[in-house]
Amino acid sequence: MRKRDHNVLTNAASLLICGLLAGVVVAAAAFPAVAMSGLAAKAGAETFGALPNELTMGRAPQISYLLASDAKTPLATMYDENRRDVKLADISPFMQKAIIAAEDHDFYKHNGVDLNGIARAFVNNQSGANSQQGASTLTMQYVRLAIAYSATHPADVVAATEDTSARKLREMRLALQVDKEFSKDEILTRYLNLASFGNGAYGVYAASQVYFGKPPSKLKIEEAAMLAGMVKAPTTNDPTTKAGYPLALARRDYIIGNMVDIGAITKEEGEAAKATKMVVKDKKTPNGCVATTKKEWGFFCDYFYRWWMQQETFGSTSYDRERRLKSGGYTIVTSLDAQAQNGADRAVRKGLGVNSKAARMVSVIEPGTGRVRALAVNRNFKIDDPKKPQNKISSDPAKAKKKIRGNYPNTVNPLLTGGGDIKGYQAGSTFKIFTIVAALEKGIPLSYTINSPKQFKSEYIIDSSSNAACPGTHFYCPTNSVESMAGVHNMWSAFGSSVNTFFVPLQQQVGSENVIKAAQKMGIQFRSAEDANFANNKEAAHQWGAFTLGVSATTPLDLANAYATLAADGNYCEPIPVQEIKGPDGKKLDIANPRCEQRISTEVARAAVDAARCPVGDRSSTSKCVGATARNVRGIVGKPVAGKSGTTDSEKTSSLVAMTKQYAVAGIQADPDWPQTNQKMGHNEPTGINPPVYETLRDAMKGKKGIEFTPPSGKIMEGDQRSIPDVKCQDLETAKNRLKGAGFDVVVSSSRVASSCAAGKAAGTSPNGRTIKGGVVTIEVSSGSSKPVTPPNNDGTGNGPGQGGRPGRPG
Repeated sequence: MRKRDHNVLTNAASLLICGLLAGVVVAAAAFPAVAMSGLAAKAGAETFGALPNELTMGRAPQISYLLASDAKTPLATMYDENRRDVKLADISPFMQKAIIAAEDHDFYKHNGVDLNGIARAFVNNQSGANSQQGASTLTMQYVRLAIAYSATHPADVVAATEDTSARKLREMRLALQVDKEFSKDEILTRYLNLASFGNGAYGVYAASQVYFGKPPSKLKIEEAAMLAGMVKAPTTNDPTTKAGYPLALARRDYIIGNMVDIGAITKEEGEAAKATKMVVKDKKTPNGCVATTKKEWGFFCDYFYRWWMQQETFGSTSYDRERRLKSGGYTIVTSLDAQAQNGADRAVRKGLGVNSKAARMVSVIEPGTGRVRALAVNRNFKIDDPKKPQNKISSDPAKAKKKIRGNYPNTVNPLLTGGGDIKGYQAGSTFKIFTIVAALEKGIPLSYTINSPKQFKSEYIIDSSSNAACPGTHFYCPTNSVESMAGVHNMWSAFGSSVNTFFVPLQQQVGSENVIKAAQKMGIQFRSAEDANFANNKEAAHQWGAFTLGVSATTPLDLANAYATLAADGNYCEPIPVQEIKGPDGKKLDIANPRCEQRISTEVARAAVDAARCPVGDRSSTSKCVGATARNVRGIVGKPVAGKSGTTDSEKTSSLVAMTKQYAVAGIQADPDWPQTNQKMGHNEPTGINPPVYETLRDAMKGKKGIEFTPPSGKIMEGDQRSIPDVKCQDLETAKNRLKGAGFDVVVSSSRVASSCAAGKAAGTSPNGRTIKGGVVTIEVSSGSSKPVTPPNNDGTGNGPGQGGRPGRPG
């Protein structure tokens, strides 16, 4: 059969079935060729009987919008198809009239199938005319699109668009059904929201944004006509290309003429519209986290994306979850606080640019909700371009030999939040807070004292060849960063000055496994296999002597959340990057609600915070602070604060946590490419970690009222107080035995004090009167003279940074 004969029969069969459907036998009689074609009639009748009874249409893919926490500031858009459904009232009347003028003049007159149009098309197409006419109504075109979008198999999509009589018959029948079920305005709205306009724009809303940068309600005559002209051939009539521009212009003017012919606009309006120069913006809608509204916000966007992909609410597989995000039409108000985020972005880049091997990483979490308010690092969130790859070689010598590129200045790795190859970084003495919490939970109060020596010989067993072992033994023997830290300390002074030889014996007393458990309850994850082996094995955990000094890996996000748990009076909240998610129907999803539970008792949390006010230069009415490793934080933030700094061996990493009741900010500075870096990270300006943390907190708190932390009360501070026996003028041995018998840990001072007692006798005790059961009582030794003797600096205040470090190393 010749191709022309095939077309004749196809059109004839379509016309015959249309006549049967509409009950118009005259139409068939008008064309004897059709009536004589029994084969075509039989094929059409069989196809008609196999058609579905009704058209089912699932929602077409919709673009999802990410907004900042103010529900206004755009963050990112994600989509498979750039489409957003709009109501007819939000579409310019010119656009409505233009699409009718372009595709279906009699749209408001027919019942879904235009018999006159089919007849005209048939006569024209068989006459040998140069231009071929179509007979599909807007309703039939909508049916075709609806079938394609409802298809569950690729073959169904092909069947919905193939040039066969069966397809046309199906469209006709379903078009009649649609016309009965929906009003003309509803059909027009559905069509305009479904049609493709090229350049990744699906639906009139996206098309209006892509080509003209405006909502569809603002479209002018000439703009509406251009868009209406694109649905027929969006690739050919692409006005953004050199070849397509004149075709799009000609098509626009043709449709403007049609608008005049059908009375949609006046002749004068049409002439003015044709005279208007066609200007298009070609403003493609950004897609994904590599195209956030602010390039620095990519890391937060990526964290949101990873969080979404873990939520089973959005599907049982990762494929399902991604499709829901990119086609579900969600409006997602994220937890990103633009004020905090912008402050963090400025702070991490100040004095340390994106080309630095050192990564300054800062996370901000809201206590009591777990909402992540900011994530910032001095890197560009960007996929490395294979055509122009970044030329920075990894700082790891082994990787550098293999020419492996570093993760700077560009990376999409989750440096701040962990995942994949990112296991975390050592956070030094910030981990001492977990020892305080574990001790408080065991009933040991803040005022509990320990005589902290220059070097402490622990019961923890390590390799005898380690530098952290006492010479000639296999016992772990940590030291302090500064010798003057030695002396009697309580939790306030030990935390303020970061005394290693206080916290290792305290951890030993409460059990390392209990300190690790406290860290886990507060949100610390152990991502590396080595750390997880220690943490999840009770026997191994019991021997992890250096844990309190922060030798395990963590992330800025986990560290911020752990301290946020304390700021929220022990209420742990799972970190979450959203605060509201609405589906396309406008209904809120519960998944955006905070996920919190009380994991630390309120009194323990408040007591731990009271101790944590010391290192950052703050104190409450109950704090007994001595020393401060980051003293200037309180003055810079200007609000009640708590926190802790930390450093590891040779300053390979540095860290600081600073928090108010509203924000917990944690920063870690490290080399993600090479943990064993030979670069010193440091704390202070211009390149250290402290400024980005306290400046971020300061900027986040601008305009917000400072809220006082609630101080602890009762036994959790002072514990079980006991009277100290009077040993004045007794010989030292007798005094020691008497004090030990009363239940105290006795230390004899190496210095002498003025006293009326004989030289070498006990002049008194420090403290005197009362102190905690089991606490340290120091016997003061008489000089035998009433003249004061100035003792050496042994009060534990120290003069060094006291950041804490890895086993046996000052740090």
